[in-house]
Amino acid sequence: MKSTLVITTVGIFALDSKGNIIERKLFSKEPKKVADRYRQLRKGEIVPELSQLLKELQKNNYNELLIEDRTLASKISKIKGFNCKEFNESSVIQKFREKLDVTTVKLGRFGDRQEFQDFTSKVTLAIAEAAITSETQKKDLHAIQAIRTLDDLDKTLNLFSGRVREWYGLHFPELEKLVDKHETYARLVSDLGDRENYNIDKLESEGIPEQKAKLISEKAENSIGYSANSSDLETLQSLSKNTIQLFKLRNATEEFLEELMKKIAPNLTAILGPLMSARIISIGGSLERLAMMPSSTLQVLGAEKALFRSLKTGSRPPKHGIIFQHQSLHTAPKWQRGKIARLLSSKLSIAARIDSFGGEFIGDQLVAYIEKRILEIQKKYPSAPKVKKRYGRSRGSRT
Repeated sequence: MKSTLVITTVGIFALDSKGNIIERKLFSKEPKKVADRYRQLRKGEIVPELSQLLKELQKNNYNELLIEDRTLASKISKIKGFNCKEFNESSVIQKFREKLDVTTVKLGRFGDRQEFQDFTSKVTLAIAEAAITSETQKKDLHAIQAIRTLDDLDKTLNLFSGRVREWYGLHFPELEKLVDKHETYARLVSDLGDRENYNIDKLESEGIPEQKAKLISEKAENSIGYSANSSDLETLQSLSKNTIQLFKLRNATEEFLEELMKKIAPNLTAILGPLMSARIISIGGSLERLAMMPSSTLQVLGAEKALFRSLKTGSRPPKHGIIFQHQSLHTAPKWQRGKIARLLSSKLSIAARIDSFGGEFIGDQLVAYIEKRILEIQKKYPSAPKVKKRYGRSRGSRT
């Protein structure tokens, strides 16, 4: 015989073709426990209430079942004696859901319809809270926040470093061209302060090579900058110390991100590296969303403005988005980039799907294949193709 299984906030009901209840198994009256059951059922798990209901149905020879969840239908079909299929919402099921408040009151589950509505609201809220908690526990979201933090830190460090250089340049302008790295410059200002302290020994203790230390020391002795007192340099040194702390924070964040990406997306990281992998996940929204994208979408991810402009104006669409930062692509001649971009995006799509759905590590194989195909492209297309002359009106011209 046939029966339809309906999952509600109250419990699981087995109905006949007319919508009458054959069997039922009710959930707990605690909203959080009901939310847990919902989460388990959505994952396709056979919860105790469903298991008990199936046993009762089997006793009464109900072996052909319909259920609204495809995963559960597949799981139930694997149980001996059952044939379960997914169903589309019918008028009978819809009427049953609409009258669920009245039905549960008649069954003695609730005192009145208001109590049912209050319980349903609490269960819905608990399900939403559980979903949010589940989402925030996903590691790829931490990677997204980490790469965005790195971007923010880079912007802040550029601002602070520029301010330190400009301010300290009033006192020791020659140092600007002698020290390229912002972090080293900020450290010298923080540790040495006045240019009178720029002797060779102190500079070498700061990690400056001997020849460079001699040059800086000589420039400090003959500097054209103004002579600063301790009060002038105090605030500037404080700014330099805070800038150094930001550099340390940036390095720590980058190390954290590199380790995290090796765990959550090893195949993607093998191809793009940890930072670019995290950035493409950030643009895509999540690793799961990235895995669901076709390779053609992944190829132009990050070039949305150019894509919309091409759709609006009729200009050529972009060949690549953020993947242009990959060394094999941005160093390639223009006429090879489209082919390399398609190659990269197709393998990145495979890598994202494996990482998202828990497959094994094949990153080294993907990298080897990409390198092999790039060599083939370089040999096959060593020079730019000849441009064919167009006759007639140019693209987008008006009459």
